Amino acid sequence: MASPSLRGFDLLGVPYDGQSTLGYPGSRDAPERVRKCAGWINMRIQGGRIYSLERNDDIEVGDNLLVDRGDLPVFPHDVLATFDSTVRGVKGTLDAGRVPIVIGGDDSILFPVAQGVHDALAGRIGIVHFDAHLDLMDTSEKQGRYSQSSGMRRALELDRVSPRDCIQVCERLFNFPASGQFKKDNDLAHLSAREVLRIGPEETVRRVLERTAGADHLFLSFDIDAIDPAYAPGAGAHEPGGISSAEAMEMVELLAPHCAAMAITEVNPATDHMDQTSMVAAYLAFTFAVHGATPAQRRGGRA
Repeated sequence: MASPSLRGFDLLGVPYDGQSTLGYPGSRDAPERVRKCAGWINMRIQGGRIYSLERNDDIEVGDNLLVDRGDLPVFPHDVLATFDSTVRGVKGTLDAGRVPIVIGGDDSILFPVAQGVHDALAGRIGIVHFDAHLDLMDTSEKQGRYSQSSGMRRALELDRVSPRDCIQVCERLFNFPASGQFKKDNDLAHLSAREVLRIGPEETVRRVLERTAGADHLFLSFDIDAIDPAYAPGAGAHEPGGISSAEAMEMVELLAPHCAAMAITEVNPATDHMDQTSMVAAYLAFTFAVHGATPAQRRGGRA
């Protein structure tokens, strides 16, 4: 039996890419591919423990670490119905005392996952948003209000989500001037990919936790295009200059004990090479679970 101090994690798929209005469609197939890759990792748990080569020691994770709960219902013709389904799934996992790891799907689901966390947990909700893009578009004729370009903007409209409790990480290159102005007007912090590459994973996470220290709970949203396409070609958009898969896993490992939920979005098997990106996503999910499972002092709030 797992120790009472261990947290259990639910893997939830959201096979929806109806809001891939600018990027490549195809992320609807990601949950299936990622869970198959995760199966190769999950089977290495023996007697409630897994051996970490980085630490050269066993880590106690329990016998019920990462449970695949299947896909949440999606409605290709109705984005808001899909969002409502996602909110209920995330909230249900948190209400059951477990931690949701959501596999999208396009990055529009950042918003309903954030809402599920918001509706399930009291207090201030912070978002740590890894992405190549800002996702701060309000609305446009091409994309409407709920596209993959608006997830963070919509999440910031939730009652207990404030820009002062959030930070964006690995955004890079160029974006819409209106989104940049919104960031400045609302004091929304970011660490560009170039800055992250300069300071390294440990200092990046230190700054992230310093920025979000006022939040009672953190939601980690990880768009796979935060990683350079050399390491993760199966993405909804390709932006050069990103972090490596190793840097991504190290930062997720360091952030996991502090987070109440995670979403991994924009993994796209249609643009992938031999499941390379799906495997990276599976390792990000498993890393989050292994290193978020063990802090005895954590009881639903910040570690």
